[in-house]
Formats: sequence, structure tokens, C-alpha cells
Amino acid sequence: MANSASQKKRNRRTITQTQANIRFGSTIKTLFRGVEDAAAAGDAEALAARARELEKTIDKAEARNVLHRNTAARRKQRLARIVAGAAS
Repeated sequence: MANSASQKKRNRRTITQTQANIRFGSTIKTLFRGVEDAAAAGDAEALAARARELEKTIDKAEARNVLHRNTAARRKQRLARIVAGAAS
């Protein structure tokens, strides 16, 4: 149990950050599954919409320091590969 005010504040911040990490991580994984499903089905319209949503979510996670910038870039590159593969 925290005794000092600063440690109590730190504990509150840790809980908030942990929840953001879980929320963004789970959302990104779910959106990737949706993109892969749309690519497999050959639905170009759904693929484009889901890809935009996923890229936006990755950018938000990067801006809030949930994802490192290199990790965000790697995931966006993976998304671009999926979209390009479905287009060909």
C-alpha cells in the first residue's frame, strides 16, 4: 500500500496507462484480423475502410506513446503489404 501522495498518484497513472496499453493492443489486433479477413474475401471496399481505421488507430497509439514509433511503422508496413497483396 502506498504511503506517500506521490506514490498514490503514480499508482493511478500506472493503472490508466496499463488500461490504454491493453485497449490499443487489443483493438489493433482485432482490426488486423478484420483487414486480413476482408483481403481473403476479396472485398476491396471493406478492405479500404478497415485499413483506414487501422492506420488511424496505429497513429493514435503512437501519438499517445502506447506504441514506439518503429513498432507503429512496422505495423503500418505490414498493413500496406496486406492491402497491396489483395490489390494484385
